[in-house]
Amino acid sequence: MVRSRSLRGIVVSTAQTTATTKEQRRSSDTGRKSNFRPEIQGLRSLAVLMVVTYHVWFGRVSGGVDVFLLVSAFLMTLQFTNRYTQRRPMDLLRHWLHLFRRLLPATVVVLLGTLAAIFVVLPKTRWAALVDQVWASLFYVQNWLLQRQAVNYYATDRSQASPLQHFWSLSIQGQVFILWPVIFAIAALVCRKYGLRYRVALTYVFGLIFLVSLTYSIIATASNQTTAYFDTFARLWEFALGTLAALVLPVLKISKSVRVVMGWVGVVAMLSCGIVLQVQTAFPGFVALWPTLAAACIIAAGQTGSRFGVDRILSSKLLVRLGDNSYALYLWHWPLLVISLIWTGKDHAGWLSGTVIIATALVLAFLTTKFVEKPFREWKWPEVNRRRAAVAIVACLTIAIVPLLGFSVQQNVTAKIAMDQAQKDNPGAAALVPGYVNEVSANAVLLPTAEKLAQDWANLPSKCAGDLVPASKLLQGVCLQNNQPAEADRTILVLGDSHAEQWLAAVAPVAEQEQWRAYQLLLGACPFTVDTSGLDAPCKAFDDAVVQQIDQHPPSAVFLVGTAASPSSPDEKLTVGFEDTVKMLTGKGIDVIAVRDNPRFDFNMADCVAVKGQHSPDCNPSQEQLLAAQNPLASLQGKYPGLSILDMTDLICNGGECPGVVGNTFVYLDNNHLSKTYVASMAPMLKERWLAATGWS
Repeated sequence: MVRSRSLRGIVVSTAQTTATTKEQRRSSDTGRKSNFRPEIQGLRSLAVLMVVTYHVWFGRVSGGVDVFLLVSAFLMTLQFTNRYTQRRPMDLLRHWLHLFRRLLPATVVVLLGTLAAIFVVLPKTRWAALVDQVWASLFYVQNWLLQRQAVNYYATDRSQASPLQHFWSLSIQGQVFILWPVIFAIAALVCRKYGLRYRVALTYVFGLIFLVSLTYSIIATASNQTTAYFDTFARLWEFALGTLAALVLPVLKISKSVRVVMGWVGVVAMLSCGIVLQVQTAFPGFVALWPTLAAACIIAAGQTGSRFGVDRILSSKLLVRLGDNSYALYLWHWPLLVISLIWTGKDHAGWLSGTVIIATALVLAFLTTKFVEKPFREWKWPEVNRRRAAVAIVACLTIAIVPLLGFSVQQNVTAKIAMDQAQKDNPGAAALVPGYVNEVSANAVLLPTAEKLAQDWANLPSKCAGDLVPASKLLQGVCLQNNQPAEADRTILVLGDSHAEQWLAAVAPVAEQEQWRAYQLLLGACPFTVDTSGLDAPCKAFDDAVVQQIDQHPPSAVFLVGTAASPSSPDEKLTVGFEDTVKMLTGKGIDVIAVRDNPRFDFNMADCVAVKGQHSPDCNPSQEQLLAAQNPLASLQGKYPGLSILDMTDLICNGGECPGVVGNTFVYLDNNHLSKTYVASMAPMLKERWLAATGWS
């Protein structure tokens, strides 16, 4: 994944300097002094090659993306310090318009090409989520989206990754391209007003950013590496290091022999990072200093003039030319890899297929650079004034936005038409109730529509308020409630992980009908238990905070999932520490409503239905292969006063099979979670069984 970062850096820095590169080369050809540093262009080429080859062939993090981030900041700093020295206006608006006008054309081409491939290759169940990522990538917020989704960027099965996942690094870079110039401009104003030295002031500012961001990055990586990986603030120190290099290097006097050694040490360290280190759980913490400091050594070495210097290789025509295409290469390589794996049904690329992917990416990068990026870069009309530059950007965005809006409109219209007929055409679980009469139309649409299925999750509508607001800050962000007043006869607390969350689609309407106050404290992959000895630190802290919340504000009842099914196996067991949890809750006078887990699969049931059809035997596995013959909760019936057991299996499976579609409704949204639409269809039956089990009136 770091590869992606590097590429983005390469892409951005390439976009910043490619235009001047041509001019600098021409100036050197005519005998004028040129500031062009070909070894940096070669460094970008080396970094992008690391990203691509490590992604495609090795499935490891290379550190190349981190190099790109540093290089982009280095070049941007030179640009703004030169403006200050030459007393030219910063003109941030023109700078941003110029920069993003150069970046967007290639981005739009790759996004549209990837979108077309998505619609051809991927099942409809994945379309909507990927369209959301196109939007996020287009507006440089992809890293925030992936951070919220807590995507594992290191997953070995690349066929399950998003073809647009690599845009996270481009998004961070785009955010920094907005932030850094603001800092440069503010510092310029302050320095001119108070007579301060510009480089010295910037050194203090970015030195502080480096220290604070690096400290945060180390802490965030240690506590939750998956989300830290996409965290903008956890990456700022890499940009700050590049800026500091640009500020400090001009005043350093390093001998030629030392620079020769520095250059080779930097290249060897950079190339070996992904091989020597197991960085899967370490980036972007202090371990990322390895590739970034290595790149700083190469930059510091500069043009040595020695035949033994590594700059002779980095300045070669091949690497310099590759640097011109590095942005497009980064953009294309990841979608090609992911889509090819999905197309072939493989989880990783072999040496031969990987070589084909890399070769194809190089060809597409060359074509994109020559026929898209270069013509737009050399187009003089938008450079006349800001208005024209803005028009060019809007026109470029419109080319991407039109098909995205068309997709959204089409999906909304289809879903609305289907919802209007849902009561008759999509009975869901009601189709398994004895006496059901089938009235489904022959051409009825499955609900939720396949494109919207991944978003079919349930939650309570409002943030917790009043006495329900947890004292623990750890819980405040996840505490949601319905709109029943505090004076309600009963308060129901829904606890656990996503398998408890899915039942909110039925619990919520039951609570509204019975005028119960309901609220949720849920954390993905963290079942609620008082036996936290086997949980990881985040889950343990969360469950401990929940216990404190229950002590301070005891609910009338707790709703949770009492068993854990195994994927495509009858090995179903009580959740860890379940009996101890029941003892603790009932001992406090709190009723416990425990529901049996739903079947889980070792394949994506929703994709099975979307690709093979609802009547395929693969999408209708045998119930005896999925769940224990007897509900494990049954052994606790009557053992603990206050414990009520609900088993909804007969409304998920038909007695012989557990279908992917029941009552013309998707039962599952992935390989183990029930869809909100289907669970909602069980609400009347859940209410009947809940009241019967508890004896509540």
